[in-house]
Amino acid sequence: MDQADYLLAIDNKYYGLLEIKGFTDMLKDPSFCYKFYWLEAIVNLINRNVTETTMGDIIDEMIANAWYSVVEYHIHLSGFVRGEVVDGLERAINKLNEVSDLTSTSSKDEIKHAIRTHSSVIDAERKQLTNMVPYRALAGFFDNHGVKVNWEKRTALIEYISYFDKTIVKLPYVFGEGSSLSRKVIFSLEWITMINCSSEEILGWIQFEKLKWLQNNNPEVPSLVYKLSRTGNERKLSKVRSLWEGVFECAQIRDIYTGRMIDSKNYDVDHFVPWSFVMNDELWNLIPMESSLNSSKNNNLPVWDSFFDGFAHNQYLLYSLIHEREGIHSLFEKCYKDNLHSIWAQQELYVRGNSEERFYSILSKNMRPVYDSAMRQGYSVWNKVK
Repeated sequence: MDQADYLLAIDNKYYGLLEIKGFTDMLKDPSFCYKFYWLEAIVNLINRNVTETTMGDIIDEMIANAWYSVVEYHIHLSGFVRGEVVDGLERAINKLNEVSDLTSTSSKDEIKHAIRTHSSVIDAERKQLTNMVPYRALAGFFDNHGVKVNWEKRTALIEYISYFDKTIVKLPYVFGEGSSLSRKVIFSLEWITMINCSSEEILGWIQFEKLKWLQNNNPEVPSLVYKLSRTGNERKLSKVRSLWEGVFECAQIRDIYTGRMIDSKNYDVDHFVPWSFVMNDELWNLIPMESSLNSSKNNNLPVWDSFFDGFAHNQYLLYSLIHEREGIHSLFEKCYKDNLHSIWAQQELYVRGNSEERFYSILSKNMRPVYDSAMRQGYSVWNKVK
């Protein structure tokens, strides 16, 4: 039984006059991704014992919840039309990121403080988010009772929502005084009870539906499921580092960005295509680099034409030693569990007998599409001059 089935199986009598079907229909047929973030924000606020809030506070919760995926991983929430971002939530995040000193890992409190500080810059996007989704999210309740509503006449719509809630079926929330961002949103006590008792299942259901939507709108993005939260994304570089340390004992390695020999006591293992895009620690994407440069390169792509040949050269040096030195080969085999999952790398790249030219060709053929996908997704290019 998945989360939606679980919600439909809840004994309605236990919660009173709750219509679970209408609740599950809140995520039905979305036009934009912010429908998922709207309901997720409401559940999060209810879990923090909030019973009444404003549209602005819910919008700010949405921005904070989507912040990490958009800023760190360049996830597009609802795609593009004629090259323009169509999702108001994504536009609000992008604008706030441009004018603030926030980072991808800033806390919710820091993000909400920045929203208040830069409200004049992003209020157009925040207000746009209040136009339809808060009301249309309730459409499933109306449809289940054969009710046709006029979505354009806002005052009459708000009055009818209150009437429907009191006389037909209890809604998760109704609207109070105010307008736009200051409009009050009042949560139903009966729905608060239900959500508090089932919040884990509800949030899991929202996450699953959101993931399906985002994958459709980001078809080139790998490992998207890991890009929706800040937790559970552990890097596994210890075996790769041990392998390169074995290489350092046999040969000198030149940093591909500076041309200088790398100090084997002071280096970092770097992802050529950023980890935040590939979300893995595959050996074919990793080489040592000067520690002093790593923070500068950060979450960016190196210029392919400037640095790929040097990268491939160091990878080929590693490859050669793997097949020449038994100790290096033993360290290489220890990488299989965490760092060698790509079939093409196992069956083509690291097999014995590749010439340098063939090795470069295999590496380029498989890495360039990943690199190009990251560039299309919006990753910046870092051009460190040697």
